[in-house]
Amino acid sequence: MPTTNIKELLEAGAHFGHQTSRWHPRMKKYIFTKRNGIHIIDLEKTVVMLDKACNYINQVVSEGGKVLFVGTKKQAQEILAEEAKRCGMYFINQRWTGGILTNFHSIQSRIDYLVRLEDQQARGDFNRLPKKEAQKLAEEIARLNRTMGGFKEMTRLPDVIFVVDPTKEKIAMAEAKRMGVPLVAMVDTNCNPDEVDYPIPSNDDAMRAIKLICSKMADSVIEAQNALKVTEVETTGEAQAETAG
Repeated sequence: MPTTNIKELLEAGAHFGHQTSRWHPRMKKYIFTKRNGIHIIDLEKTVVMLDKACNYINQVVSEGGKVLFVGTKKQAQEILAEEAKRCGMYFINQRWTGGILTNFHSIQSRIDYLVRLEDQQARGDFNRLPKKEAQKLAEEIARLNRTMGGFKEMTRLPDVIFVVDPTKEKIAMAEAKRMGVPLVAMVDTNCNPDEVDYPIPSNDDAMRAIKLICSKMADSVIEAQNALKVTEVETTGEAQAETAG
């Protein structure tokens, strides 16, 4: 059964591309027509490509993999964080700090520092410090959480990265390619789909379209997680039955 349908995509405005002057020639196969100087995306192809992307995400999570959601453009920030949290995956929605993938050990040391500060704050250690110093550390925690809070529990490279707008996230895309991390991404008519392992042709500016695609990614993660839980319960039950026998 398809992940979505054309009606749902139309209602979200997923078919509206960019001005024809801003198109990327590699997107030609995903473009249906031109209308009032705007490229219109072929939603029949979007349905197929979204289905492939969701199946891939499902497969990765079914094997215990982790997904990193990335979208730092203003209209994507809140939606992306909400959907990533809903499915218990990592996210970056403020700024991509160079080296998150290519220099992960260094980034990990910053995360460790953040976690230590939070532990000290939770224990009440800040209460014993001068007011100004405590305030400074609290501000440091807030600052670090803005950039790293969405992935501070990530202890290794993600197994796949979902990107809302590849043209906006060029550093993330380049690092993923360099480190061999597969990419799933929304590709508007100004994007190069060949740079993405699982491209999803869609308007990547409209909030409703972003919400729809992000929610489908999260749904695929949750579906895989639920299937894993069922398998674990069945395996435990079988093991207990064998022991009892």
